[in-house]
Amino acid sequence: MREFVYYSRTAPTKGNQVKEDLRAGRLDIAIHTVISALFLSHSIRKDTKLHLIFAGPPDPVKHLEIFPETLGVTGVDKIYLNKKDVSTVLKKMLYKYREGEKHEVFPGFFIEKKSLLKVLEELQKHGKDLYLLDQKGEDIRTAEISENPVFILGDHIGLPAKELKRLKKICNSINIGKKTYFASHTVAIVNNELDRREER
Repeated sequence: MREFVYYSRTAPTKGNQVKEDLRAGRLDIAIHTVISALFLSHSIRKDTKLHLIFAGPPDPVKHLEIFPETLGVTGVDKIYLNKKDVSTVLKKMLYKYREGEKHEVFPGFFIEKKSLLKVLEELQKHGKDLYLLDQKGEDIRTAEISENPVFILGDHIGLPAKELKRLKKICNSINIGKKTYFASHTVAIVNNELDRREER
């Protein structure tokens, strides 16, 4: 199982703040990241879980955990998720937040109030190895990647300095090359690298 953690400083944290213009709060970046993390050409990945950490107004911080169910009857055991639906699903998840609990909005779609560091600490406790996407890190093509990796990346602004300092102490740092890519492209490149390793 591979996992991605995407942190956005500006993404809205209540459903009524999700605007028709998805560039507001740069929710568009989060949506493209969801697509790159979970979608293949004609299917949804069954080996990937995505964590979105939204720290924008008006009620930060929200942790949205997405691991879509792919078996069963649509509307009963799972929801039908396509690329056009992503913004609607995220909006509904934010609307369905319940204070003080981790709430399952749809099968495999959870929301709660939890910080980036707290999410990562819990993943570590469950035996996950953390990999920070950092230009100063080791090239992913030569780096040793465990069987249960978690890859952490930020939005167009980047991870906050306080969190970044802590992350560099608890994570393996890796990079995907010297050029700076969009968050969604970074996720696609990491997925491709792991897919190719599995094919060997």
